[in-house]
Amino acid sequence: MSSLKPVRGTHDLMPADVARHRMVTDTAERVSGLYAYEEISTPIFESTQVFSRTLGDTSDVVTKEMYTFTDKGNETITLRPENTASVMRAYMSNGLQRQIPCRFFYRGPMFRYERPQKGRQRQFHQIGIECIGIPDALADVEVIATGAHILKELGVLERTTLEINTLGDTESRNAYRTKLIEYFTRYENDLSHDSKERLTRNPMRILDSKDEGDRKIVADAPEMADVMNDTSREFFDKVLEHLNILGIKYQLNPRLVRGLDYYCHTAFEFVTTELGAQGAVMAGGRYDGLIEHMGGPATPGVGWAAGVERLAMMIDEPQSGTHPISIVPVGEDAFQAAYKLADQLRQVNYSIDFSITGNMKKRMKRANNVGSVAALMLGEDELARDVVTVRNMETGEQTEVALSSIEEHLACYK
Repeated sequence: MSSLKPVRGTHDLMPADVARHRMVTDTAERVSGLYAYEEISTPIFESTQVFSRTLGDTSDVVTKEMYTFTDKGNETITLRPENTASVMRAYMSNGLQRQIPCRFFYRGPMFRYERPQKGRQRQFHQIGIECIGIPDALADVEVIATGAHILKELGVLERTTLEINTLGDTESRNAYRTKLIEYFTRYENDLSHDSKERLTRNPMRILDSKDEGDRKIVADAPEMADVMNDTSREFFDKVLEHLNILGIKYQLNPRLVRGLDYYCHTAFEFVTTELGAQGAVMAGGRYDGLIEHMGGPATPGVGWAAGVERLAMMIDEPQSGTHPISIVPVGEDAFQAAYKLADQLRQVNYSIDFSITGNMKKRMKRANNVGSVAALMLGEDELARDVVTVRNMETGEQTEVALSSIEEHLACYK
């Protein structure tokens, strides 16, 4: 047996896993389409600047987790750790500024070098949406509603909690930043190493620290509401008002933040208690400064991303949409005719399992193992009379059917 194994932090998706992933991604694609989102697909690697400029020099993703390498053309390339920056790059590269608003849905693998844990691997998969070009608070509501609708269709919405906060506009964020620096400076000696480094560069990220000592200090830190201006308050009130109109339940979380400067106003997460410490299954917010930060014109945007693996762990096992029919040749003389029949039925969209080798007993055993709904037995006797014996695998009942009408007879098994 080979000793070769998947690289740490990666795993193979077996057919049952693929079925769960497809259930998540196909549901997300279908539901987001109801809100006029169109699918976009970006390369899995980009110029490193796409991420280093957008994720921030102090973020763990940039400093610790990115898979970055120099290619043969001496360009620095990074496997995408997230897709929002890639979608914004695609938006600018393809000259879509004249087409706003743009609504994009995406799905695909992402890569981060971090400690593997439940539902989180070094190669993982995400779904997400980005709404570009609408500054109104109702775009934030639409994005949240799309996410809630997807979670509802997957049967997990009631097992999650929507946590929401406001990051305010630039004026409010700057005032809040000053307040946080003043507060945390008093406890600088007690902060973790990472939080000390963030104190002056990115103090809002201290609010999201997982260090127990930091969390005790954060408990009494100022809140955005203490410094928020009227514009920011009105924006957030409109978001909450329309969530109430739609009947989307939420919980205010004043410690929910996004540390980078281009984030503003709404930040939210759908969280669960079913997946251990890492409870967020979908997270997003407004990023009005992102495209400008990447060198484009000032453009509003809001979106979210969700982990496919984490959602797949929460959903019921999908019912297989495929009901195979087994074809069992009886004797060598019938093999070619059975093989031809298999191809004939596949051409008209029947799922056919055809065992190339084995005696009749083994072939019938396989028909049971693969969950076939019917077995078509074809031997010398059937060939002589131009018929096929059809066994209903659920009831055991057998019927002789003329080969000329087999397609119509099998319609009841679809």
